[in-house]
Order: sequence, then C-alpha cells, then structure tokens
Amino acid sequence: MKQITSVQNPFIKSLVLLQEKAKARKQTGTFLIEGQREISLAIKGGYEIETVLFLPELVSESEINKLIQAPFQIIEINKEVYQKLAYRDTTEGILAVAKTKSLKLSDLKLSDNPLILVVESLEKPGNIGAVLRTADAANLDAVLIANPKSDLYNPNIVRSSVGCLFTNQIATGTTAEIIAFLKEKKINFYSATLQNSTSYHTQNFTTPTALVVGTEATGLTQEWRDEATQNIIIPMQGEIDSMNVSVAAAILIFEAKRQRGF
Repeated sequence: MKQITSVQNPFIKSLVLLQEKAKARKQTGTFLIEGQREISLAIKGGYEIETVLFLPELVSESEINKLIQAPFQIIEINKEVYQKLAYRDTTEGILAVAKTKSLKLSDLKLSDNPLILVVESLEKPGNIGAVLRTADAANLDAVLIANPKSDLYNPNIVRSSVGCLFTNQIATGTTAEIIAFLKEKKINFYSATLQNSTSYHTQNFTTPTALVVGTEATGLTQEWRDEATQNIIIPMQGEIDSMNVSVAAAILIFEAKRQRGF
C-alpha cells in the first residue's frame, strides 16, 4: 500500500488544487469527497471512486474495503497531509477522489409523472446545498440548474448538501435550453415570481410539473415569467416580500407532494 507523508508531494498538491480551483476539477473530471457518509452516498449515486486517502489512526483499511466494493487505489497519509486536504473542522480521517458526472439534460431519466425543481442563477453554495437537501427529502425526479453561477463540485456545495449532491439527479443548462426541454417533455412549469402571479396553492401540481425559483435578490428572468404555465406566489403576511430560496422551494415542493399524496 502506498504511503504519502509530505504535503509537498506532487499528487497531494494536485488534490489541493481540486479543492480550491473549479478549473482543476473541470480539466481532470475529478473532485474530492470528504467523510464516510458522503462517500457512501456518492457510491449509491453511481459515482466512481478512483482513490481513497485515509488516516490510519481514525479509520482502518478493512472499514474502507467494506465501504467501497469496486476497485480503487488506497493511500495511507499522515495527519499533516490530511489536515492540508480536509475541508471540514470535524475529522473523520477519510477522503476520496471521484469522477464527476455528466450534467446534460439529455442524460436525465424521468418518471412518467415527474416532479422537478428548477433553480436559476443560484450562486451561494449554502443555498445550493440547502436546495439539494430539500430535493432529496422530497425524492424529486430531478433538480435543474439554469445559468449556473457555481461549480457543482465545489467542496462548499458537497459539504452544505450533506451528500445530497450525490442523491439527486442534476442537470444544468441555459434558461432557454431548460424551457425547451420542459416543453419537449410536456412538463408544466410554474414560476415563482411577484409579477402577474396567483397563489401557489390554487394550482394543480399532480401532473408532470416543474417548480421554478430564482435568487432572493433578483428573482427570475423575464423569460421564465413569459413562458410559464402559470406564475405563482407564496403569500407574504409580514413586511418583507421574499424569503430564502431554499425555504420558498421547500414550501412549493411539499405542496406538490401533498397534492400527490406524498
């Protein structure tokens, strides 16, 4: 078994770049996963693990072999190297290098009566992670990200989604591409917006449905408002006229789930 004890090791330096640079992740088609639960969810989600690095004081080789059944390279590292690579404050002693997945709309596998969430131009990793957790909780068919502003394999998104990056079907595209995709698949889509809207609970979400939300600051672009099956709104009874995107998405999603009998 290979051992690495220096943070100056070229392979370790390449992994630091994976943590820090979207360009490195894109060029190599790989990214880092930290933690046993996240690695387990990635495997369940069909992600291919290339390499596992572990701290023997915290996790054993036999535990790793139970976690990952497919062939992979295993490397023992010391505490200094682990701390250089680990992104979280809590220590689990295991990291994995995994291959990224295709995020093409054409690769999605939808049910006969899909329920989809579309988010446009989300930038903050914490919001993206929270949205993915909500989507997993509701077992949505897919999450579509229009005009993405962040690399999905950013370690902040992996962390804030608590591994739900791996449990959801995700695709990205421009707003125009996603609207065309929804129309081609005959999926009604409901745009959450202040303008020309009707209360969300009055709509029928029991047929093929996509719920569309934008950022709290700017909302959805005009294209979503113009093309929507219906613009919808969550009635506000206080002083503000918007709420966090992940909260708004959860309200809409679970109304649709309620209508579908959960």
